[in-house]
Amino acid sequence: MADCIFCRIVAGQIPCAKLYEDEYVLGFLDINPINPGHSLVLPKRHYAVLTEVPDRELEACIGAAKRVARAVSRSVGSAGLNLLQNNGRAAGQLIEHVHFHLIPRDPGDGFLTSWPGKPYPSGQMEAVLEKIKAAL
Repeated sequence: MADCIFCRIVAGQIPCAKLYEDEYVLGFLDINPINPGHSLVLPKRHYAVLTEVPDRELEACIGAAKRVARAVSRSVGSAGLNLLQNNGRAAGQLIEHVHFHLIPRDPGDGFLTSWPGKPYPSGQMEAVLEKIKAAL
């Protein structure tokens, strides 16, 4: 897609700090990192959200993410790493091309300082479970 920044990076029209590339996947450093080493891994072909990516390409992305994550963690000496993938604006997706964030983490870095989880109200978990199982 001509207006997609990630498609333009894949096509070589915009430079990137390339970390990894194969037939299906490109991995590079994020230009606005949460922490040093914050990287992106994405399918070379354009897909807006995760559910559009063919299994073979998604498998390639996850394999590449594992490889890049290992290298990033070792290189920057982080204590942990988040793998994040956002789908849709409501979930924080700013660029409508599937991509995985690999974010090196250290205690006290200020990122994701809370997880606002809460228990299901009575009966809701079972209802949601049945809806999801029916959709599978």
